[in-house]
Amino acid sequence: MQQLTLETLIAVFEEIFGRGLFWTMVAVAAVVTIAYLYVLIRDRHLSARKFLAAQLFMPVGAIAAVLFVQWDTHSGLSDIGGPIDWIVLLGVAGMGAVGTAILVYTAQALIAGKPRDAD
Repeated sequence: MQQLTLETLIAVFEEIFGRGLFWTMVAVAAVVTIAYLYVLIRDRHLSARKFLAAQLFMPVGAIAAVLFVQWDTHSGLSDIGGPIDWIVLLGVAGMGAVGTAILVYTAQALIAGKPRDAD
């Protein structure tokens, strides 16, 4: 492989997760991102209280992401070999943590509705 292209990355992720699961994850991430942007535009600010609550869920999201990837790829912590495996594992955990924080913040904001003092 001479170059790392978007098509190559998509093919690799489709091979790892399966075509259906990969595109389902992409669609869910897109919906959550659009909902998050809607909440930010609607509220015109970040709520510190909601943001703190969302941050408290970050470790849960990190662990869940690592466990999900290990379950889907039929591997475990004993299969981790070199430094790149640890870097990928930390990247998965980081993305799971950030994704969970965004999801929790968005869910809280959508459930609570528009703040009264935003107008």
